[in-house]
Parts: sequence; C-alpha cells; structure tokens
Amino acid sequence: METTGGAAREGGRKRRHEPVLLAETMELLAVRAGGLYVDGTVGLGGHAAEVLTRSAPDGRLVAFDRDPEAIEEARARLAAFGDRVRFEHADFREIPERLAGEAPDGVLVDLGVSSMQLDEPERGFSFSAEGPLDMRMDTTEGFTAADLVNRLPERELADLIFRWGDEHASRRIARAIVEARRRRPLQTTTELAEIVRRSAGRSRRPGLDPATRTFQALRIQVNREIEGLAAALEGIANVLAPGARLLAIAFHSLEDREVKQTFRSLATRGFRLLTRKPLRPTEEETRRNPRARSAHLRAIERSP
Repeated sequence: METTGGAAREGGRKRRHEPVLLAETMELLAVRAGGLYVDGTVGLGGHAAEVLTRSAPDGRLVAFDRDPEAIEEARARLAAFGDRVRFEHADFREIPERLAGEAPDGVLVDLGVSSMQLDEPERGFSFSAEGPLDMRMDTTEGFTAADLVNRLPERELADLIFRWGDEHASRRIARAIVEARRRRPLQTTTELAEIVRRSAGRSRRPGLDPATRTFQALRIQVNREIEGLAAALEGIANVLAPGARLLAIAFHSLEDREVKQTFRSLATRGFRLLTRKPLRPTEEETRRNPRARSAHLRAIERSP
C-alpha cells in the first residue's frame, strides 16, 4: 500500500506520499550497488525510489503494477533514474515470465490497495466519497464490483462477503442488496455502503465502519487478490539469485496467512525465514500514517 508522504503529481497538484515500513523494508532487502531488484507493485514509487537511490550508481529496478495509472505516476516520479528503471504494466504474478531468465537480488511485493486508488472516488474503492462501483486495480480489463452486486445470486453474494470479508452479517447484507437491486441496479459506492450499514448492524470492532468488510470482500473478488497468491510467491522465490531475498507486505489476515504458510513451506526447501513473526509499523508511523496500521512484513532468503 502506498500512503501519503513524498511527491507524485495528480492533475497539476502534488500528491503527498509515504511508503509503508520503508526503513524495515530497506534493511531486509539489503540493497547493494549494481544489484537487480523488482518492485512487484510500484504504486507511487516510494519504495522504488529508495531502492534506486541505495543501489546507485548502476543498480537496476524492474517496476511492476497492474494499474496503468500507477505506472504513469511512478514513471514520472522515477524519471530522474533514467534507464536504471524499467516499467511493466503487469500483475506481480508475471514477474518470472517478464524477467525472462534474469535472476533478481531482491523482490518486494506490496499486496495492499494503494492510497492513489483509495483517494480517487472514480476508482470506486472507498465508501467515504461517492463514485462508481468499480474497484478494479487494472481498469483495462475484468468485471467490476457493480457486476458482482447486481448479478450474483443471493447465496453466492453472501458466501463471497463472508469468505473474503469475514462478515458475520453476510446473509442479511446479501438479502438487502438483492432487495435493493430489484428496484434498480446499484451504481455508486455510497449507495451500496448505506445499504450495508443498515443491514449489518454495529461493527464488531469499535471505530470500524460497518461497510468495511463488505467492500474488502468485493475488492478481493474483483481483483483476484488471493487467487494463486501462494503459487505466485513460490514462482518468484524460485527465480531469485542465490542469497537474494523476497519480501511481502500484506494488509489483511487472509493475505498474511497465505504469505506466512508459503514462506514457511519454502523454508524447508532451500530458503531461510528472515522474519519468524511479521514486522509491524511502529506507533510513530501509525500515528503519522493511519493506513499503515494493518501492515505485516515478512521475508525469506534463498540459500547462497
């Protein structure tokens, strides 16, 4: 997740941006001059800029993102690094294929939704401002959240919300969505959020908007965030150079569980766990950047 702090440009104004767990990430990546590194979800380029700075004068970075807008933002931010950085409009699952035989010295995969996506109502990720029910990280392909809430049978919708959102009111929420769409199709984030809040009741966690878990579930389904994650991490690990490291930042328990189990499995097959427990943001970072509060950082190293 790329969060507020640095400077990327948005519609003529600078977008403030701060990468999550930057110091911890750089320590674990052990960036060196001349190395080849991969940022699997470049976002606004905060982690990438630090990697390129630390790997100077001849280190290289391949920057991936499935979001075409993120690629353009990062391209502008990282322009000063010239041909030391290469951009790939692709999902991080394609890293092994796109590297075409090159063995990276370090790979970072940030599994969160970016602040750029959350802060732009037209992307449809947030229930805080009205926007279309989209939620696609790659706006050039795939189905939208509107497709799901307006077309799925009630039972499938309830199962989805429970599975990916851990929402215990999933059946009431699905029933309310189906009743609402009989009158007219649901089109906006605020419209859906209000239906969910009315049917979900009080959140189990103080301060958590009752719509949060349903929106998370829809986003995960739209972007296939858990689908093939373990296999993707294994595939990336297997193309690392000897002694190279793979880092993953997860923002919810479902993703973190996949990362943990995959890394533990790899630790029995030629890799070493660098994090027995995930690294978490400090209280200072969380105060400065509340969106970092749920981040979990894990890392492995390929045997030399």
